[in-house]
Amino acid sequence: MVFIGTGAVVAAKVAGIVTSSYLAWTVYAAMPETQLRRNLLKAFKAGEIGKKVQRGFGKQRREVIIHPTIQRVMASIERKQIVFTVPVGLNPKEIFEHGWLFQQVFGEHIEITGDVKTFALNVYSEGIQAFDYAREEVEKTIKGMALPIFVGRSRSGPVAYDMADNPHLLIAGETGSGKSVELRAILSTLILFAGDRMELYGGDLKRSEFHLFRGIAKEIANDSNTLYHRILKPVKNELKKRGSLLDREGLANIIDLPESIRPKFIVVAIDEVALLQKNADCMDIIEEISAIGRALGVFLILSMQRPDKDVLDGKLKNNLTVRMAFRHADEINSRITIGSGEAALIKQSEKGLMIHKLDGVRYVQAPHLRLDAARKLLEPYKSEAPAEPETVAQDPEGDDLELEVLPF
Repeated sequence: MVFIGTGAVVAAKVAGIVTSSYLAWTVYAAMPETQLRRNLLKAFKAGEIGKKVQRGFGKQRREVIIHPTIQRVMASIERKQIVFTVPVGLNPKEIFEHGWLFQQVFGEHIEITGDVKTFALNVYSEGIQAFDYAREEVEKTIKGMALPIFVGRSRSGPVAYDMADNPHLLIAGETGSGKSVELRAILSTLILFAGDRMELYGGDLKRSEFHLFRGIAKEIANDSNTLYHRILKPVKNELKKRGSLLDREGLANIIDLPESIRPKFIVVAIDEVALLQKNADCMDIIEEISAIGRALGVFLILSMQRPDKDVLDGKLKNNLTVRMAFRHADEINSRITIGSGEAALIKQSEKGLMIHKLDGVRYVQAPHLRLDAARKLLEPYKSEAPAEPETVAQDPEGDDLELEVLPF
């Protein structure tokens, strides 16, 4: 018979407790939720994300950073989510501006959602899948919208918005990123589902994108001179007429006008607007439309391959309330478009993937609408032959006539 002393028994118990505690800590530290918390705190510290405050007195006084507080962590096979709140005094823009940092820590397939105080960092195992434009899906998504813009699909499903409520759109992205296909899908959607409520005017300065819409659009211009005389200048005159109409009726928006006198929406889409940089006359009218167009029912869709800060000056840029940023060459260009660097992180292989900015930013996959498929969709809306300009013309003295915009 072997007798074990009291001291040995206690030592064995202590050793057992230490071993159990170590194993428990090992399991705890390996849990996905715990690792996610630690990684997010690591990101906060690396980026100095938080509110800086002074603590202590005299020589002990020092600056400390109050980081955001993690509220909860959820993990599933498809997605991991961390919800956190920022301290009062921290600019919420800092969270979105550090998207690149969160990608460095968590991988490329992330999405940040939130508004002012509470945010969610979603981490996915793979990117958003590419898909084809489907009329049925679009029709279901944009139901009830006056000027529907179908954006694409996010992680949570189809994305669309009403341009009548969120005026003026900027689309930017490098060649081959999916910008032109998205523009094709947007204009096709407007024609299919709002064609009786709007008139489309196009500036195809590259002479490569808007041939699809000839016979449907009221006017297509291929150079700055034609764009100015046949589209922009008459639209400026139309703005004045509509302003006078609203003033006479005592209303603030053409939507509030009786149907019998309500003019149609006007959408002016200009591809590669950066080519107008040196044309002050055109840019002045574009800026005027961006400033007062919403209430008067006149809207801009501007696209460019490479965002130019000289074209997108403060006033115009601020009035383009919705942005779509496809792959950008670098962080500087991305910041010009959306105010943060995420668009520069989109890979060349991720065609059609964009950063959509409207009430925050999120990744959205644009629909793939082939040219032949678009032609088939739009065929019923085309006139017998490409019509000569009838709504805008020049008299013998060279003065532009006004647009003839019919009511709904």
